[in-house]
Amino acid sequence: MINKQSGVYHTTSVDAAKSNRTTLFLAGHKRTYGDFREKQRQVDAPCLDDITNTTEFHHPTVHQDNVLAPLEAGKVQDVVDRDLSIYSQRRGLALTPTITSNPLLALSHPAYGLPKQLVDNFASVGIKSIYPWQSECLLKSGALGGENNLVYTAPTGGGKSLVADVLMLKKVIDTPGEKAMLVLPYVALVQEKMRWLRKVVEGITKTPASPFLGERRPSAWRKRGDEDSVRVAGFFGGSKTKATWDDMDIAVCTIEKANSLVNAAIGDLTIGRLGVVVIDELHMIDDEIRGYILELMSTKLLSLEQKVQIIGMSATLNNAELLAKWLDNAKFYISRYRPVPVEEHLVFDNAVYPASSSTIFYKTATQLNTQSENASQLKPEPTRLITQALSKELNSPLINAVVALSNETARAGYGVLVFCSSRVGCEKDAMLISQVLPSAGEVDFSAAEKRRDLLSDLRSTTTGLDPILEKTIPFGVAFHHAGLTTEERDAVATAYDQGVIKVIVATCSLAAGINLPARRVILHGARMGAELVGPSLLRQMRGRAGRKGKDEIGETYLCCQKSDLEAVAELMEADIPSVESCLLPGKRGIKRALLEVIATKLAMSNDSIDDYIRKTLLFHSIDRNELAEMVLSTVQELKETRLIEEFNGSEYSATSLGQAIVASSLTPEDGLFVHRELRKAMQAFVMDGEMHVLYSFTPVQAAHGNINWQIFRKEVDRLDESNLRVLEFVGLKPHVLNKLAQGGSMKESTAQEVEIARIYRRFYAALQLRDLCNEMPVHAVARKYDIPRGIVQNLAQTCHGFAAGMIKFCKRMNWGALEAVLDHFSDRLRAGAKSDLLALAEITYIKSRTARIFWENGFKSVAAVAAADVKDIMPVLLLAQPKKPRLSPQDEAQYLNKLKGKADIISKSANHLWEREMQAQLYEEE
Repeated sequence: MINKQSGVYHTTSVDAAKSNRTTLFLAGHKRTYGDFREKQRQVDAPCLDDITNTTEFHHPTVHQDNVLAPLEAGKVQDVVDRDLSIYSQRRGLALTPTITSNPLLALSHPAYGLPKQLVDNFASVGIKSIYPWQSECLLKSGALGGENNLVYTAPTGGGKSLVADVLMLKKVIDTPGEKAMLVLPYVALVQEKMRWLRKVVEGITKTPASPFLGERRPSAWRKRGDEDSVRVAGFFGGSKTKATWDDMDIAVCTIEKANSLVNAAIGDLTIGRLGVVVIDELHMIDDEIRGYILELMSTKLLSLEQKVQIIGMSATLNNAELLAKWLDNAKFYISRYRPVPVEEHLVFDNAVYPASSSTIFYKTATQLNTQSENASQLKPEPTRLITQALSKELNSPLINAVVALSNETARAGYGVLVFCSSRVGCEKDAMLISQVLPSAGEVDFSAAEKRRDLLSDLRSTTTGLDPILEKTIPFGVAFHHAGLTTEERDAVATAYDQGVIKVIVATCSLAAGINLPARRVILHGARMGAELVGPSLLRQMRGRAGRKGKDEIGETYLCCQKSDLEAVAELMEADIPSVESCLLPGKRGIKRALLEVIATKLAMSNDSIDDYIRKTLLFHSIDRNELAEMVLSTVQELKETRLIEEFNGSEYSATSLGQAIVASSLTPEDGLFVHRELRKAMQAFVMDGEMHVLYSFTPVQAAHGNINWQIFRKEVDRLDESNLRVLEFVGLKPHVLNKLAQGGSMKESTAQEVEIARIYRRFYAALQLRDLCNEMPVHAVARKYDIPRGIVQNLAQTCHGFAAGMIKFCKRMNWGALEAVLDHFSDRLRAGAKSDLLALAEITYIKSRTARIFWENGFKSVAAVAAADVKDIMPVLLLAQPKKPRLSPQDEAQYLNKLKGKADIISKSANHLWEREMQAQLYEEE
């Protein structure tokens, strides 16, 4: 049922929970049976007694809405009998050479010079030997000794990451004074890699530093005790890391954080401590939205006086030679080795065709698409056929094929990864696949128990259990997309890796952001939204097939409908596009590149700017005369926008505004927009409310999302007088909101209209931040604004980094008063709570609404929580959990056990914080 009164235009999880109860209709009012019985006990109502006591009355049957109706999937049948079943027998495969035949495949070989503890740690995570190509790349590239930069490419699953790991770890272990930086494109990959590296470096001691290096810290300082170990820190949006080079040896960063670290290190003259930079997914360098920052960062490193080794790798790179030339004539290595062979198939109209190469795929698809027009043309012969299921839910041949192929693999005990074009498609496919798989009562006890355990984990999160996952997980199926929270995605991915979940349905856009290889990869079409995916993304999705150590073979099935056959065939036949510079004319990167090098004083004259430009990838991609004209026009534009100023005729320096933009990690375009907004705030800042601060903290990137205009209007109608003044000051007009809420559209044809639309979207996101800061849980905010929970959580995480950037912006602009106001509010932003709860919010798991419930139940300080027993914390933690449906005794016990584990962590965290406070007080008294 759609809850229009709340402004939410879909069935929410709360609506689902409310509807999952038996009801009676009485006197025109609908109430739950439980409410009816409670009312009966409290009020004397003879007429109701007559109803409930009559022998004709039957207790209503409770329907379990979370139990899916079973369906029968189509059968996948071989047209020609095959000698070996890929599910019952291991195929005879050419084995990778072993250490016995090639001793260099052992990382313990003296040629690599790795400490025994590191080799043992690699073995503990399953790396007992390496592949021949990895050995050759390490030993023959000159990178192992740090002499050369290196660019290399290898297929997904081919072991490319290990080469970079060995090079990076050897550098920081052998030369303790030097640091390493690993750059990854997505937060999830940063978090995963950070955890993995910490396992690998456990117990490792760095080579003693040379006495000539001296002690970097003043001798009066206390040593932390971990200086000789290898320390790994993560830098990403929403992380709390404030580590310096003294606190870490390896920095694992997102692209934006890596560039900020380099800028800061150049500015404070500590860049000389950086020894090696590893860039994963190097092909993203031509991504105009984010990846171009890789070129900016790398070019700055190439422009330094001292040598910084650069290692670049990718699975989808076809011009490695050009990139190697750019990176100071780096060595380049190309591997096409896959440890697990992959069979590729095209599925069309319930028939499976072989597609072992793009040429065969193209030929097959073209013949299938034209056979109806030319009956005499030879029709390709399918190798397998899929019977059409009888259920109406599966009447589409495309859906029938996806479900049947998933069913076949999951029932055989292997993992399946299905890619869909949208979040809604993911959830629908997950439901349908669940309906054809064995229920919890039909699988072995251990598997059912682990799935119940996963459900308990998800129920105990602050957002509660997603209603669709609640239905699909008992069948071993889950979905994975940006609408889920980080905790949900991590739990699902871990369960899949452990074999608890057999099928994951993910969006195409997450193909590069997840590390979830599968026995069988199924593409439900080849679209991302309405558009076809590109060749690189398609290869990344298909590259997830086959898991070394778990599968002896991998399979990909690209399921198409007739209208897409020809386009998909061309896509398969297309080469991966060459990587090119994003500083080219028509792209925005050049302006940021020049501003950053001038602001960091790497280039301050026409000659030094020319030297910098010669170090860019752009220099290898464009006519020299055109390049010179573009640089001159960009410098002129930077002067006109007052981001730099010229003196002595040919020398430049960044203005306060230019320095502020670079310090806050903004693009020049975003920086100028923020400057205009903050200038308006300086003229009239509303101090008797919180909306103006929150608007200032809302990331400008949030101004690209969709708006539910009815909800927006309703929230604006509820604003008090002070916050309505904020609305006026930032430029929003209530009558325009009314028009848009009634079905009007916002024009964005001119630059001024685009900026106005940006302000409206940013204010809409600021309303969500307001609710988060006032202790409304993520799931409640998502329900209120009709957006996925993961999107709300991402806003909450990214605003932390943006808020820190805004404080730096104000500091560089010498806006001390505004800086103080923003700084004072930033702690509330991080805690998701009001000021009185900031201390409590430091405790693990106690944030937002949970902190308020602890406060209301007498735990008003860290000391109070630290002094409490776990049994005293448990009841309060139960009160803070989202509402959950009635559970079986077994599920209830599991749920309580998970909460007890959380209560233990809360107690330990509180004790740790309290001890730290006591130590700080003792130091002050000394």
